Amino acid sequence: MIHIDVPRERARLEGMTVGQLAKLYGEIVGEPARSRHKGYLIRRIAWRLQARAEGELSERARRRAAELADDAEVRVTPPRSATITVPAAINLPSPDAPEAVGDSRLPAPGNFVVRKYKGQTIQVLVLADGFEYEGQRFRSLSAIAKLVSGSHVNGFRFFKLGGDA
Repeated sequence: MIHIDVPRERARLEGMTVGQLAKLYGEIVGEPARSRHKGYLIRRIAWRLQARAEGELSERARRRAAELADDAEVRVTPPRSATITVPAAINLPSPDAPEAVGDSRLPAPGNFVVRKYKGQTIQVLVLADGFEYEGQRFRSLSAIAKLVSGSHVNGFRFFKLGGDA
């Protein structure tokens, strides 16, 4: 076991450029650096130096880590040929059932949402499938609020609809 003053080495690494760190990373780790993030390179190099100074993981710890990392049984995406089955307990609406009521914060389709903004009156017609403002159709109030204000803003909050207005 060799002695390395890890805090002093880490301070030395902080003073290096990203290019110097990437080169040192390649020398110490044995593979080229895939990242140009200075903090990441410093942490990885310091970890490797500390591992050299204090010893690597034991074989038992390596085996246990491999067991924990074995994610062969974990699926993150369903198989392509999978079909989705719906349990019988879930009640799906029948095709001839009436449509669900829209957002309770909005007036019924055909009514207007009105807001005074910077000296002008903004009038938005509520449609069954969206909104209309100055002859254009929009899918959300947020899109209209962004057009009017020039920055992203929650449409319900901009038009002062809902409980937290």
